[in-house]
Amino acid sequence: MLTIRSAAGIVSATIAACGVNGVCAQAYPAKPIRFVTTGIGGGVDFASRLIAQGLTDNASWQTVVDNRPTGIIAAETVSRAAPDGYTLYVGTGSLWLGPYFQKMPYDPVKDFAPISLTNQAPNLLIVHPSLPVKTVKELITLAKARPRELNYASTAIGSTNHLAAELFKYMAGVDIVRIPFKSSGTATNALLGGEVQLNFGTAGSIAPHVKSGRLRALAVTSDKPSALFPGMPTVAATGLPGYESSTMTVVFAPAATPAALTSRLNQEIVRTLQRPDVKEKFMNSGVEPVGTTPEEAAAKIKSEMQRMGKLIKDAGMRLE
Repeated sequence: MLTIRSAAGIVSATIAACGVNGVCAQAYPAKPIRFVTTGIGGGVDFASRLIAQGLTDNASWQTVVDNRPTGIIAAETVSRAAPDGYTLYVGTGSLWLGPYFQKMPYDPVKDFAPISLTNQAPNLLIVHPSLPVKTVKELITLAKARPRELNYASTAIGSTNHLAAELFKYMAGVDIVRIPFKSSGTATNALLGGEVQLNFGTAGSIAPHVKSGRLRALAVTSDKPSALFPGMPTVAATGLPGYESSTMTVVFAPAATPAALTSRLNQEIVRTLQRPDVKEKFMNSGVEPVGTTPEEAAAKIKSEMQRMGKLIKDAGMRLE
């Protein structure tokens, strides 16, 4: 017989299992999960769609990708959403580094709960073949001997290739001049034409020119050798210890989302990232699939905010 006391105990246990919002992981999801991200066709949109489709294939979950005009709008949408596991944000360093450049309508730490780091993409340190250097050490030596004579191609302030170059300058103690371009394509063309001497390019835009010999790759910017560039040494190992710069994509839930839900989401997202077909699609697009625990993702973001935030402040970076 079910007594009043035992019934109360069951209710209490159910509330504890479901979280303060009363959302049970066991019954989740009961409706489509929405991945909010930036515009159609970009790298983050590509990752969002791969993950969303993977959840449908693996767990038969209904998903939808909701593209917004900017990352700020997408992030703000999720920061204000109910913490019920049905509205997620997929974004990169612009979320946690953006506040160092301008005031944002959200707090990257207080308003979001990281679920998993999903993929990352290092840059390649590339030079024009006419530059008489073949290693990172030789480049640093040349740049120190010729201050403000070398220049590098860069897209927007705060972009990955801009931050990679500025971090290199900061850590190596060299003065290399930034030459801004509107897109990575025009920046690559300028390097090919010898208008600039170096660039921190992405795999998709740079690799074909390295293979053809039109550009020379010195090192990869990740902290460890990258499967995207077999045999390529890291900047850290060949002249600048401690150097690391990569684009990271992370899935977030709104803050206060019950731990049972973030754990369930993490489990399924990581399982998706481990699928051979998903790994192949990521690698073919020039990024490496990762998959982490929520705690590992949060720790990585915190580390990046401390490290890159100091660079942005010390270098006096401002949006154009």
